[in-house]
Amino acid sequence: QVQLVESGGGLVQAGGSLRLSCVASSRTFSGSAMGWFRQAPGKEREFVAGISWSSSRTSYEESLKGRFTISRDNAKNTVYLQMNSLKPEDTAVYYCAAGAMSSESRFYTFWGQGTQVTVSA
Repeated sequence: QVQLVESGGGLVQAGGSLRLSCVASSRTFSGSAMGWFRQAPGKEREFVAGISWSSSRTSYEESLKGRFTISRDNAKNTVYLQMNSLKPEDTAVYYCAAGAMSSESRFYTFWGQGTQVTVSA
């Protein structure tokens, strides 16, 4: 059964940090690139970060570089998103996805249910 489960979201003050985790089933995770996307109320889903299977390649939405870091632990079938210096505009539901390395959501086949991140001013 394909499964991606995100965790680590919550309420944080501006300037704070959160680390999101996404655990995937072995079948989903093995060989897949992983990505994080987010969707704020009233806005389209947008790319946050992506990482290749071997972790040799990472990519970020340009405006998030330096604050967000994506990583993965293949032994644990887990991908992480470390978010620092959070801003109220980072408030969104964050989704992890498995598929091909891309900033476009259409290249990701499997999606989690999302975890809410709320940043207060």
